[in-house]
Amino acid sequence: MFRLDNKIALVTGATGSLGRGMADALRDAGARVAVSGRSQARADDLAKAGFTFLPGDISKPGDASGVVAEAIRRMGGLDIIVIAHGITRRASVEEFTPADWNDTIATNLSSAFECAQAAGRHFLAQGSGKIVFIASMLSFSGGLRCSAYSASKGGVAQLAKALANEWAPKGINVNAIAPGYFESNLTAALQNDATRNRQILERIPAGRWGRPADLAGAAVFLSSAASDYVHGTILPVDGGWLAR
Repeated sequence: MFRLDNKIALVTGATGSLGRGMADALRDAGARVAVSGRSQARADDLAKAGFTFLPGDISKPGDASGVVAEAIRRMGGLDIIVIAHGITRRASVEEFTPADWNDTIATNLSSAFECAQAAGRHFLAQGSGKIVFIASMLSFSGGLRCSAYSASKGGVAQLAKALANEWAPKGINVNAIAPGYFESNLTAALQNDATRNRQILERIPAGRWGRPADLAGAAVFLSSAASDYVHGTILPVDGGWLAR
């Protein structure tokens, strides 16, 4: 039930550590995987790892649907999309700039919708497909000094539910993974802040930050036949953070 043999997947944001970890997991489960990202410097490494690399900045209007179309063209189809790209900007609310707000919403929410819409149109035509958004712990809480990120990830969670309501009867599964505090470029500032790092670790029952490999099981589950009756779920992978 958890094998992905003969399936074709696209993972956006795969030049980041979390996206790459999930791309590795889908490949290891048997899928053929295309990946997108802005870092052309990592293209050779991704190709050597067995991925088809699709460069592009999908935060720009129109580029996200273009990447999906290119994945379908080059791979000969599409069965799974994991929408894992994202940015964060940190500042107090009163100092948060309109540019940072707009960039964050455009990248994390608007382009996520565009990716899902483009993939969903293909899935509707073939009568099946898996869409996996990457939400966040801040889909459930407000966070600190990251108002746009929190708003965008709250939107991603609601978007997953809204799309599931429409597409579940048509053979498409739409769900989201909500990572907790993971080791990544997005959280480097928190990891390097001795006070915040200590506060975060004290709250996590598992006693450590998450690692990219910790998302592998959730990504494969929501991409496989094992989740065929799972729709509109926001699956926390958080070391027990929400249990506290």
